Parts: sequence; C-alpha cells; structure tokens
Amino acid sequence: MAATIRDVAKRAGVSFKTVSRVLNGEATVRPVTRQRVLDAMDALDYTPHHTARQMRTRRSNTIGLISDEIATSPFAVDIVKGAQLEAWHHGMLLLVVNTERDAQHEADAIATLLERRVEGIVYAAMFHRSVEPNDRLRHVPAVLIDCFEPNGAYPAVVPDEEQGGHLATQTLIDHGHRRIGFVNLDPVASAAAAAGRLVGYRRALAEAGLPFDPELVRHATTATDQGYTLTAHLLDLEDRPTALFCGNDRMAVGAYCAIYERGLRIPADVAVIGYDDQEEIATYLMPALTTIALPHLEMGRWGVRRLLDLVAADGEPLADPPAFATPHRLTCPLVTRDSV
Repeated sequence: MAATIRDVAKRAGVSFKTVSRVLNGEATVRPVTRQRVLDAMDALDYTPHHTARQMRTRRSNTIGLISDEIATSPFAVDIVKGAQLEAWHHGMLLLVVNTERDAQHEADAIATLLERRVEGIVYAAMFHRSVEPNDRLRHVPAVLIDCFEPNGAYPAVVPDEEQGGHLATQTLIDHGHRRIGFVNLDPVASAAAAAGRLVGYRRALAEAGLPFDPELVRHATTATDQGYTLTAHLLDLEDRPTALFCGNDRMAVGAYCAIYERGLRIPADVAVIGYDDQEEIATYLMPALTTIALPHLEMGRWGVRRLLDLVAADGEPLADPPAFATPHRLTCPLVTRDSV
C-alpha cells in the first residue's frame, strides 16, 4: 500500500500540517524539521499527489514549449535541451509540443497547454525569423526563442547574427586573407540571419581597410548543391577569393566539392569557414570545418529564465510593446577546427 501524508508525519514525528507546509514550500518550516520530513518521504517512497497540491497552491510548476520544427531538427534540438535543463533547475516540468508550422496545430497546442494550467510558454522557432504567434499566447506569460514578433509584443532571444558574421570574416582576415567570398543565406527566406551576417561581413572588411566587392557575395538557399554552384562561380572569377565564408555548414559541403574539383587544397589554397556548427557535418569533413556556432542551448536556458521572471511577477501586466522591441542577442562563438 502506498504511503500517505499521515504516514510521513508519523515517521518524521511532526504534525500533518507541518508535512503539508513542507510540500507547499512554505518558508516558515525550520530547516531541521524540513529535512526530517524529506528523509521520511524518501524512506517511505512517498509521492505527493500533484493534482491535489496544485489545487491548494494554485500553481502547476509546469511550463510549455511550443516549437515549429525544433523537436525534429537534429541541430536545433539543443534549444529544447537548454530549456529543459533550466526548467528542471527551477523545479519546473517542461511540456514540449511540435507544431510542424501548422497554424491550427499551434492554436490547439496553446489551448491545450492553457487547459493544463501551465504557468508560462516559451515559443521557439527552428531558425531566426519574424513570427506572429496565435493571439491565445497573450493569455499567459510568454517568451520567444530564436524568433521575434515584429511589434515587440513579447520578450525574445535570438543569435547575434551581425557579431557572428563579423567574427567569421575577422577570423579569415586574421589569417591573412584579403579576397573573401561570402556565400550568404537567401535574403528572403532567411532575412534576419542573412542581413545580420552581411552587416558583420562588411563591418569586418571596413575595419581592416578592405573594400567591399559585391562580386564576392552570393545568396543561396541552405542546400549543399547551392553551396557547390555558387562557390564554383566565385572560384572561376579572374581574381578568385582565397577564403570563403559559407552561410551554413551544409553549403560548406558543396563548397568543399567545388574546391577539390578544381584541384585546390583546403586550407592551403582556399580557407573555408561555415555557420551553425552541425557536428555531424563539420567534424566529418576533411579537413574538419571551422565554423560559427549558434547558441541554441544558451537560448533555451535564457528563454526559460526570462519566462520565470515574468511568472514571478504574479500576474503583473506585461510592459508596453516598446519594452520588448529589441530582442536579447546572444554571442555566436567560433569553433576552431582545420579548414582555416
């Protein structure tokens, strides 16, 4: 027979109400008494009845995470991991829902989480972009991860794309390169990332006193074949680049193929730096790819911490939209391998 709260009280030598206060996290219980109760619970393998406690405290100790494709994306799953670690650190349970970018699934997911009385929701995207979450999200404290709402309706955390583009370009400059090709992301499909990285690329060139040459910048989808085609175009220029900055690691795979097809060596003839740090790609290329990492784990942790700050406000109204107009940006670090 499962142990009851009265069994715990008897073993700990305290009253039923004292055990209840321990379960509810009340600060009035002396540390020595609290420890006796916890030891009794362990000895009896006692599990509190969560639903009953939720009714007493009006807290679920649960937060939701709604994503588009993160849960099925091999390189962005660290957002979920970071959120889970931070939630667990604060004694919170994380419920994860993947919507596959279906608007009705998103609306249903938010409604279901609200029915389960989650204390807040983190809303995450697979890649840095503008989003317009379902209006039901306004019914609970919410934070956006790897995305932002155009009007600044929610606090948000995103990668610092400009810093990442600057770091990639500056790394190549520091290794002596002066003709640096940039196979950037699609400016429409990946507007925030493409624009930010291009600003960083141009700023690094300007700081080094190097001219910006539009002929060295190409835009592509994220596919490997696009990386190959556009790198081939750059390498066929009369004054070809000696280094390439690729918008992601998959495009860098295509760049490697185009370089080797021309009998050139990496990094002796052409240095290559990628973006994303997809380990299953970057570590198995020959030579291993130097790349810029996206701070997925840190974004997940930051998002949950910020959400719990809002929850702790205990129902205080959110600030006016301008307070959230600028997303919090996290540094994208360099992962040094052998391609530069």
